[in-house]
Amino acid sequence: MERDKTYLITVWGLIQGVGFRPFVYRLAYDHNLRGWVNNTNENVQIAINANPEKLKDFIEQIRLQAPPASHIEAIDCREVKWEEFDDFRILDSESLSDAVTEVSPDIAVCADCLQDMKRQPNRMDYPFLNCTNCGPRFTIVRDLPYDRDHTTMQAFKMCPACQAEYGNPLDRRFHAQPTACRDCGPVYSLVLYDSQKTVDDQNFEFRKQASQMVDHEAIAARTAAIIDRGGIVAVKGLGGFFMACDARNEDAVRRLRASKHREGKPFAVMFRDPDAIREFCMLDPREQEELQSWRRPIVILQNRMGSDSVAKPGQEPDPATDSVMQLAPSVSNGFPTTGAMLPYMPFHYMLFEKVQTPAIVMTSGNLAEEPIMISNTEAEEILGPVSDAILHYNRDIHNRCDDSVGLVVNDRFRLLRRSRGYVPNPVRLDLETEGIFAAGAELVNCFALGKGSQGILSQHIGDLKNFETYEFYRETYERFKRLFRLEPSLVVHDLHPDYLSTRFVKELNLKAIAVQHHHAHIASVMAEHGLNEKVIGVSFDGTGLGDDGNIWGSEFLVCDLEGYERVSHLEYMSMPGGDKATQEPWRMAVSYLYSIYGWKLMELDLPFMEKIDPESLEMVIRSIEKKINNPLTCGAGRLFDAVSALLGICTISSFHAEAPMRLEASIRADHPGDHSGDHDPAGGGRIKDKQAIYPFTAGNVIAVGPIITKIVEDIKNGVDRGQISARFHNAIAAVILETVNRINMERGIRKVCLSGGTFQNKYLSGRIENLLSEAGLEVLVPLQLPANDGGIALGQLAIAARRRSMGLI
Repeated sequence: MERDKTYLITVWGLIQGVGFRPFVYRLAYDHNLRGWVNNTNENVQIAINANPEKLKDFIEQIRLQAPPASHIEAIDCREVKWEEFDDFRILDSESLSDAVTEVSPDIAVCADCLQDMKRQPNRMDYPFLNCTNCGPRFTIVRDLPYDRDHTTMQAFKMCPACQAEYGNPLDRRFHAQPTACRDCGPVYSLVLYDSQKTVDDQNFEFRKQASQMVDHEAIAARTAAIIDRGGIVAVKGLGGFFMACDARNEDAVRRLRASKHREGKPFAVMFRDPDAIREFCMLDPREQEELQSWRRPIVILQNRMGSDSVAKPGQEPDPATDSVMQLAPSVSNGFPTTGAMLPYMPFHYMLFEKVQTPAIVMTSGNLAEEPIMISNTEAEEILGPVSDAILHYNRDIHNRCDDSVGLVVNDRFRLLRRSRGYVPNPVRLDLETEGIFAAGAELVNCFALGKGSQGILSQHIGDLKNFETYEFYRETYERFKRLFRLEPSLVVHDLHPDYLSTRFVKELNLKAIAVQHHHAHIASVMAEHGLNEKVIGVSFDGTGLGDDGNIWGSEFLVCDLEGYERVSHLEYMSMPGGDKATQEPWRMAVSYLYSIYGWKLMELDLPFMEKIDPESLEMVIRSIEKKINNPLTCGAGRLFDAVSALLGICTISSFHAEAPMRLEASIRADHPGDHSGDHDPAGGGRIKDKQAIYPFTAGNVIAVGPIITKIVEDIKNGVDRGQISARFHNAIAAVILETVNRINMERGIRKVCLSGGTFQNKYLSGRIENLLSEAGLEVLVPLQLPANDGGIALGQLAIAARRRSMGLI
């Protein structure tokens, strides 16, 4: 056997704040190895005395047994000068440079900690316990290295028992920075409001008078009682406040909608467990896997009732006809789907032990489109008057962070909103990104920072259309700069000069470049998949300023990271009233009809026109005729708006993209338009029935007038709108397939990247991915980031990095 040597092992990746050092310590202890492990702001370093055989086995076990929330990017090992060690130690963290290791996202409470809530005396029913494998991370961290003094736990001095666990390398809570117990940690307070919405002083807090220890079990019981009797409770979560009520109580849900000024957008629902979900929704193994992962996202699921039998808002369920349990109709508000999630904080589990309902609405604690609230005082001032109680705790949230949202398409999970559980995990790039700040777009904004070869995306910021969200954007930018030790030298922004993200970049007075919106969409997919070659990019969304000054959004590009060529797009159409058309989809329906029928559209006598004020209708037609305030758009989103309005599904939108979402929801699998039974939940399959596809005219400019004409004909003939919707979606899939095939034949490019908000449509995206794959093409889609504008900053970052490396900037 070879003699021992001294080796230095360096590990990179998501290894900070996830119990990696104690894991290494226990592994070394089991292998009878001596040396040390050290956590720096760049990586984890391990020094050991070992022979080559033991070294190989040790490194292999590091890879195989690493903590669940960790992610090892690379391991380097080299022999160094001999140093004899007496034991194995964990050294104090140190800062070596401005480089950083990854900051862990927040992690759902683990099964071991849930057991400790029932068996450890100092943690019985204590809702702030955690260990190295679970608990808050990003939401409480202020700086690196990730140590207690750099988190909002700094205010809580550990008791002797917790300190002993924290200092014991063999304990599960060794260096678990948020560790606490009933004797030394944060506590909840329940603020109750009477019928006049003033604080009920007699029940302000539940405390045991003798010890002054908070009785969290009593708080959970009282919170449950409020929910069960139809009340609304504002609850402080990991990354901000949420508003909660019984998801089966229609009156409570309606009152919550009125309180939030949220008329149409569906609410998310937290269920007790997967079995409870199955009572209300369809749940396949892949969806359950995501729901139960340590990230605990919201997953969009199909309701068990199906789209034909979901009760409409305001319509109570009929026990005589309902074969399965239903949520209150106003939860999903006419959609055949529900955003479902499972408990991820200890208090969630305590609450479900007390509450009668198996399903609780958990919607962001904000009003209108403002950022999620994190301040106890702000919540009491703003949410208190519209709630029956405020449940908060005395640990600060430093980084606000909404729940993440996604859905499963073709057995792969796709993000719609990237936030808690994912942020700030970086995306690894084959590019040098150091010093680049990518400002993102305007809607569902996220920005990105370049660090080394990483793209570090912010949490979901929201739509940059009000002061509060813009301030959240600015605040988060400053915090990310500090946390990741970055001082930008180059900034990149959207081509649109009026976006607040673009204006913010101008204020920085740094070297800046503009990137076209849809090129950035495709570049984000390329960056995620490590591509820098010519690809066919299909970017379908609602809006993005084009090089010709018009509004783009149905782009077929041939591009790489350096540049792009626009090969094809849908025909341009007038957008009456500009942005107002996004709020009133009927305007786009009228625009498409006018392009075909002129003033004779008034003679069509289509049912949707009955919902429109005659004077407004005439005014819009005249504005189109005279080209007054009618920018040109080829955005796919506006076409979906038009069809949704034509069918009378959504003529006025109460939230962003409502019309396309309701159009997709109207598709019925039992109609010939949906393949005569050739439908699957992912929307895949071949288009076998040619009657299922509306006609269109392909080419560099794709004419969709024939589609509109056929839809009008079907409406006049009384064809079911679910069938019309299916045929329309199939036609768009056929448009994409035929156009991509033509470009492939002409250019010999087999890789196809799909991005843009339109591809959040589960039916369409699942179908087109399968059709393109069956045609022998390699289809790439966003998986680590959303297809919507929430992922666009990564594309901006990649384009800027590539152009800089080529000396083009």
